[in-house]
Amino acid sequence: MAGKATFLVIIGFTLVFMVAIKNFGRISTDSVGNMVEYYSEMIAHNISVSGANLASNQIFVDPTWLGGYTNQSFSGGKLDVTVQVIDAYKNIRQITSIGTYHGTTSVVKVTLSPSKFSKFAYYSVNEGGTIWWTGNDTVWGPFHTQDYLRAAYHPVFYGKASSLKKLVYYNNNKNQSKPYFLGGYESGINLPMPTDAIDNMEADADAGGLKFSGKDTVYMCFVNDSLKYKYSYSAPYSTLYLPDASPNGMIFAKNSIVRLQGTVKGQYTVACNNTTGGKGKVFLDDGIVYSKDPKQFPNSTDMLGICAENDVLITENNPNKNDINIHASIYAEKGGFGAENYDDRPPSGNINLLGGIIQNTRKAVGTFSGSSINHGFAKRYKYDERFMLASPPFFPGTGGFEIVSWLE
Repeated sequence: MAGKATFLVIIGFTLVFMVAIKNFGRISTDSVGNMVEYYSEMIAHNISVSGANLASNQIFVDPTWLGGYTNQSFSGGKLDVTVQVIDAYKNIRQITSIGTYHGTTSVVKVTLSPSKFSKFAYYSVNEGGTIWWTGNDTVWGPFHTQDYLRAAYHPVFYGKASSLKKLVYYNNNKNQSKPYFLGGYESGINLPMPTDAIDNMEADADAGGLKFSGKDTVYMCFVNDSLKYKYSYSAPYSTLYLPDASPNGMIFAKNSIVRLQGTVKGQYTVACNNTTGGKGKVFLDDGIVYSKDPKQFPNSTDMLGICAENDVLITENNPNKNDINIHASIYAEKGGFGAENYDDRPPSGNINLLGGIIQNTRKAVGTFSGSSINHGFAKRYKYDERFMLASPPFFPGTGGFEIVSWLE
């Protein structure tokens, strides 16, 4: 009896071990299969990512490139890349990169949009002689100058900073003057400003915008989604409903001076050029702000570009005697942003700017003695971070592209 029981136990253990061995074998086989599948997926993914990077770099080098790659051998697999213009009006492009390895495919889609100067918190071609960035200055977003970056007493740059020419320290004292580049700094970067971007905006106004022509001066006052306008100080205003008058958001004054103020609801760019001399200037006669301040309403879609062929200036008048609020990205193609009679007007409070300044030549907004204002304004500039990804309609571009989405 004991022998029979022992025999049954042995048979039971044998069956258990046989089942276990079979399961271990299946697990081992599955593990090898899973490893092979994972390896194929990894290689296919690497091929598709590499293709997306190659195509992106080619577009950065040649913004007109649409060639793509067809059935290219790559890392033991195949690579197919197409480039499509998915929005011809805005010149938005999409790269579709497909990597294939041993029957496994991976797809990466990259969307690129034209790079706009509005992405800068500050940009200049000429820093205006020997103006220094000091310890009282803080730049919150991307910064670039084609000039020397002159630093004294530790100015702070929160975004990426770059310059074409070198960094210069005040009194050649690095310890006393070294800036804080919290987003990094790079010199030798050449990013020239276009010379005809403002003139080209006339065609955009003709193709679905609003154009004023044949007037020396155009007074504009935004009233939410309407625009009040007139051609002399004493004349009554006429009113236009902007979604009908300028469906594409471009408002252009040809060979004119624009005098601007008001509250903006929607997305618009106001521009003026100069064809006969002395025009192409924007004067801010009072504050120009959004109906929904992005600082209080992060989902605000209000957006404004102020673009002048020459200067954008804060008018010396009664409304601007005590602060001015400006919500906009400002672009001065051959001039700069400054205050009218900056060195003679009385102390006028603060320029509270939300947006950015892009200018050919840096201009002054006031004069100072220590921390006191002798004339003009103190600067309180804040970057509108929405401009990193979005821009006002038809805002001048850098000539290149930027990646706005990457989907794997």
